[in-house]
Amino acid sequence: FISTRHVCFISAPLRSSSTDIHSNTKWIQNGLTVAGGNGHGNGINQLYNPRGLYVDDDQTIYVADLSNHRIVEWKCGATSGQVVAGGNGSRNGAHQLNSHSDVIVDKERDSLIICDNGNERVVRWPRRNGTSGETFISNISCMDLTMDENGSLYVADNGKDEEEGVKQGIAVASGQGSGNSLSQLSGPGGLVVDQLGAVYVAEYSNHRIMRWPKGATKGSVIAGGKGEGGQSNQLNYPIGLSFDRHGNLYVADQWNNRVQKFNIDSNS
Repeated sequence: FISTRHVCFISAPLRSSSTDIHSNTKWIQNGLTVAGGNGHGNGINQLYNPRGLYVDDDQTIYVADLSNHRIVEWKCGATSGQVVAGGNGSRNGAHQLNSHSDVIVDKERDSLIICDNGNERVVRWPRRNGTSGETFISNISCMDLTMDENGSLYVADNGKDEEEGVKQGIAVASGQGSGNSLSQLSGPGGLVVDQLGAVYVAEYSNHRIMRWPKGATKGSVIAGGKGEGGQSNQLNYPIGLSFDRHGNLYVADQWNNRVQKFNIDSNS
């Protein structure tokens, strides 16, 4: 990777989970809609192509509401959200976002860090009553973000390649071509790595979330995988995922314009 003082640029999306998820954990297959789910639109109870998401310690969800060019905060149990960044059209002003793809929370600075992909920048936005953001990385094809426990920021940059210093990685999930078998992926999107090295992938073309234990040659479906659809046990172009501190799974179900929560099965 290419490293500056506190920022690393990587060639693939990576999000880590501080939650210790047991290798035998299973999730209830019927998800709960915890944000959106009221058709696509720009109402405060709606989402329009949600992509990235971040779940805070109190289960507050921050959603990169891509086609509305805004970040929406949904409190646990709320039936509508609150716009906390953007929502002022899709231009490049300091108070605007443009087809942004991801958001995380910097707890130390109490701010949001946003991949403003359409404007090729990463911006920092005050989490409380912020009216504009500050660009601190420019000219970057930013897709995904994560921050480690030391406060170092990692940015997935589509514009970086091996010629610019990015090292060739090894396949840790699939590598067996595109398909829908348990040894394949089709349209991998958001990705999380847990403390045991298991890889979780939002696989949008197969409408499922896969878990690949470290070193495994096959994965397992932990959510979705029952065809494209809008039922509680289905997903439609899932693109982002995150876990809360209890290990419950949250999925940005893009074409259903909702965020689904899959609770841990207490019997697993």
